[in-house]
Amino acid sequence: MGLKQPFLDPISDETTRGPRNLITDVPGVTVGQKTVNSGSHHTGITVIQPTQDNLFRSKLPAAAHVINGFGKSTGLVQINELGTLETPVVLTNTFAVGIAETALVKEMMAQNSDIGDTTGTVNPVVMECNDGDINDIRDVFLTENDFRQTLNDTHTDFQEGTVGAGVGMSCYDLKGGIGSASRVITIDGKPFTMGALVLSNYGFMRDLNIYNIPVGKKLAAFNAEKKDQEHGSIITILATDIPFNSRQLTRIAKRASVGITRTGAFIGNGSGEIVLAFSTGNRISHYPKSELTMQAAISDDQIDRYFRMTVAVVEEAVLSVLTHATTVTDRKGKPRQSLADALTAYLAVHDDSDLKKLKAQLGL
Repeated sequence: MGLKQPFLDPISDETTRGPRNLITDVPGVTVGQKTVNSGSHHTGITVIQPTQDNLFRSKLPAAAHVINGFGKSTGLVQINELGTLETPVVLTNTFAVGIAETALVKEMMAQNSDIGDTTGTVNPVVMECNDGDINDIRDVFLTENDFRQTLNDTHTDFQEGTVGAGVGMSCYDLKGGIGSASRVITIDGKPFTMGALVLSNYGFMRDLNIYNIPVGKKLAAFNAEKKDQEHGSIITILATDIPFNSRQLTRIAKRASVGITRTGAFIGNGSGEIVLAFSTGNRISHYPKSELTMQAAISDDQIDRYFRMTVAVVEEAVLSVLTHATTVTDRKGKPRQSLADALTAYLAVHDDSDLKKLKAQLGL
């Protein structure tokens, strides 16, 4: 179930998938996760380490884009003002943001004795979705130690689906969670990579569309789905070693919305769709040795193919959530079905050749 097999990719025909098909195909990027899935507790932590260097002293160009701002993320204002990322990115549930921020600040101070003393403070980046439908979110039990341990235990290989910050999340009223994908493109004869990681917690079942097959309409009719307000969210992290500057990363981040909506979302009033993009292809020193600095950048005349690349990698990351997620029992004792289990139940009573073919194609 949920194999990283080739998805259809109709809009980005000059790219290939990275060896893992994960955000960690971008050199230097690692991911760590803590998963809690017991009783009424269905939540966790996902950490993205953008580089193995001292990120505070050697910052990365970055940009944040708010598609719809029903969210409680921290650090985005400074990112968009200065165009730099100087900490790892922490994903968790809404009520754990404050604890995560404190833990991240302490971890950065432990690595950099000058923070808040001989230099300025640090800009911690924490992003969230509300997992309260499945998780007992009022029981704020994740600790600073949980976050600091996760920050210090990151790897190039990691699981997707019902793991980390995604344990209590939903996607199109099915089980959601963590998904990732990558693309490799050739620039002037050299390979460069873009990766996406999503924390997916959004969407109406009836809107789900996979490869132009109206999966959601069929499943919603079968499940008598009656949801009429969108209160979900999706956090998208885009990493690349392509040398974009922060202005170009803003443009890249905006295209993530196309990848999100290709699966059927419409971005509702109560949803939080927020994108953070960063590049490891340039560095910005906290203590520059000269006043003038130089950065490489892609020509804007050539940027369309990177927009296509962005859309493809985000769409596949969302699909990867759905193919990797597993059914959980929520805090009220009701199952939140995975796409695999929902399709199996539907096909047990409906002879639907399109969905049978899709189920096989997705490795479910």
